[in-house]
Amino acid sequence: GGGGGGGGGGGGGGGVVGALSKPLEPGSSDCVEFLTLNFGHFETTHRWRRLLPCDEFVGARRSKHTVVAYKDAIYVKNMLNDLLRFDVKDCSWGRAFTTGAPPAPRYHHSAVVYGSSMFIFGGYTGDIYSNSNLKNKNDLFEYKFATGQWIEWKTEGGRVPVARSAHGSTVYEDRLWIFADPAVKCMLVLQCFLINVRLSFFLARWFRIPTEHLLRGSPAPPQRRYGHTMVAYNRRLYVFAGAADNTLPSELHVYDTDGLTWDVVTPAQDTLQTPFSSVYESLPKLPSGRVFHAAAVVDDGMFIFGGTVDNNVRSGEMYRFQFSSYPRCTLHDDYGNLWENKQFCDVEFILPEEQQRTRAHISMVTARCPKLREKICSAKEDRDEVEGRTPTSEVDVGADDVDDLRPPAIRVVIREAQLQPFEMLLQFLYTDRISHPRKGYVEDVLLMSEVYRLALRFSLVRLEQLSLQSVHASVGLSNVLAVLANACRLRLDLLKEFCLNFVVKDSHYIQVIMSEEFEKLSPALLVEIVRRKQQPPPLRTVPDTPTDIGTSLEQDMKVYLEGGGAEFCDVQLQLDDQTTPAHKAILTARSSYFEAMFRSFSPKDGRVTISIGEMVPSPQAFESLLRYIYYGDVHMPPEDSLYLFSAPYYYGFTNNRLRAYCRHNLEMNVTFQNVLQILEAADKTQDPRVFACTKVSKLPKLRTLSRELLLDVLASLADYLAGGGNVGIGEITIPDI
Repeated sequence: GGGGGGGGGGGGGGGVVGALSKPLEPGSSDCVEFLTLNFGHFETTHRWRRLLPCDEFVGARRSKHTVVAYKDAIYVKNMLNDLLRFDVKDCSWGRAFTTGAPPAPRYHHSAVVYGSSMFIFGGYTGDIYSNSNLKNKNDLFEYKFATGQWIEWKTEGGRVPVARSAHGSTVYEDRLWIFADPAVKCMLVLQCFLINVRLSFFLARWFRIPTEHLLRGSPAPPQRRYGHTMVAYNRRLYVFAGAADNTLPSELHVYDTDGLTWDVVTPAQDTLQTPFSSVYESLPKLPSGRVFHAAAVVDDGMFIFGGTVDNNVRSGEMYRFQFSSYPRCTLHDDYGNLWENKQFCDVEFILPEEQQRTRAHISMVTARCPKLREKICSAKEDRDEVEGRTPTSEVDVGADDVDDLRPPAIRVVIREAQLQPFEMLLQFLYTDRISHPRKGYVEDVLLMSEVYRLALRFSLVRLEQLSLQSVHASVGLSNVLAVLANACRLRLDLLKEFCLNFVVKDSHYIQVIMSEEFEKLSPALLVEIVRRKQQPPPLRTVPDTPTDIGTSLEQDMKVYLEGGGAEFCDVQLQLDDQTTPAHKAILTARSSYFEAMFRSFSPKDGRVTISIGEMVPSPQAFESLLRYIYYGDVHMPPEDSLYLFSAPYYYGFTNNRLRAYCRHNLEMNVTFQNVLQILEAADKTQDPRVFACTKVSKLPKLRTLSRELLLDVLASLADYLAGGGNVGIGEITIPDI
């Protein structure tokens, strides 16, 4: 068993056993293996559990310490400069052996494990007993677990992070990541609560992480804070608690290093403490907000120890959080590949000023941009009028255009636009992302200004905010005047205001006006800069965080599937006697099965029969499949998971994300109330044998099962009882194809 990469929860009292099935075609293997889903007792994902606290005679309650995990032990480094070791298996404490020159006694530092070593960064040193003569540090020390040796690191080149304390740090992909407020007072909120810097262990250099991911549609990043913890697990960084604006929040924030987005983890509904005696029964189920605690990852769980809670009370509590682990969502990458390879394009945009053209897909463009949708509809009407056809409710654009060498059926003229920024706009429609300007390249910043102008023209709020913030982040002393002149030429008022305010800052003004570029500005701009400098700073009217960031790719594709794209459908999906309109480009982007079909033997009548091997999914499961294809949704009833378990192989999805969710869904949610619905699904997925707990026999649904299926249930139950099994504790076995 296991959790499908993310663990699972304790199931109900019954289960389903699926027997041998034939290999699926296409994409199946020549042999059949079996996947067993256990309904025993194991952790629910995103579940908090309270463990035994540390007794006073073992170790005092504490805060401002650090905790790391290495093999089967947890190491605690505190302000007394000692190094304690806790054995996870034996639950015993001891003092770790050390040699060499250790770091000075400190607190508010951070500690991480990389390879077979522990790294200590920053913190306060000085007379820590009297809390005087304290100094903030940015030094880096290594402790080798094998030899107990301390070594101080000297980094080479790059920007060394400023001295800091009460920060969070973790290791991911051979780099040390630091999450913290700069040590100096900083009012740039958008930069204060982000991951600021990282250290490459191989290069011994620090890098600053860009902040433009804030506008990718994810929830708001955590408030700037101190005294929190950060750990890494499976491409994600988890930030817990800390002090934020005089509060102690208890939310668990997660940062996706692939999508560069923040999110808030919702605890599992069955989050429960595990009481070891009646003393703990009245304690809260979730860890309360706290500061200066410590966290470490052991296997697939995060352990939180100690810290300071309300009223400056030190805690000796230990909590465990169960991580989830699923293959990454490839929705944005799949649509991005569709844009890059230009297959099955059915619209061509013509830019007459440059005598250039670029191709795209009607379904992707019309789903994301209403103004381009209007232009495409108008161009289609013109084409139909020229060809003497009357438009119908169904648009069959590019149905016969499977050869990329043929011109697309629809041509749309886009005036007053350059090819490169317009293609960046189209790429954004497919991926929800833009490429950031290269540092030091003025032409890249000017190009992004053109993208911003097009975003305003086509009312793409999300792209508007992304491109504007990208330009803001790239403006510096070397390019501000070029960006200012370009903003005036393009009449980009917000960008112009930003550049003017940047120029007249006291720390920038002298350097800017003494530059050669300043002499080349138009007289009108020179006068405006001089007058702006003489005026008092204007009141800030533009909010730091945009109030409207537009709709995301997932939101637009959901609307498109639910009827917003009905008039642009160019293929019909046939399930029994039910017909569902769909879009070739979207199916092609997400499934290699559909890509091969439409490229090699596209059905002449535009109808595709839906099946998963020899099994025909239920209408409800088919809807779940379409939701996953169009916008990556993985939420579905457990019975749908049984139908779609083999869909990733059969349809050739990029990875097994859907399969992992299906497995986890079955392990978590099979109960005696829904086991019969799953049983019927198993009956359709090839020759199942079933047993369930006695509660199932009382369900009205049992009387609606077919005679053959009931006989299978009785036969399987008899075999199970003959083997000494206990009714009510079961497992589900499904062909692993």
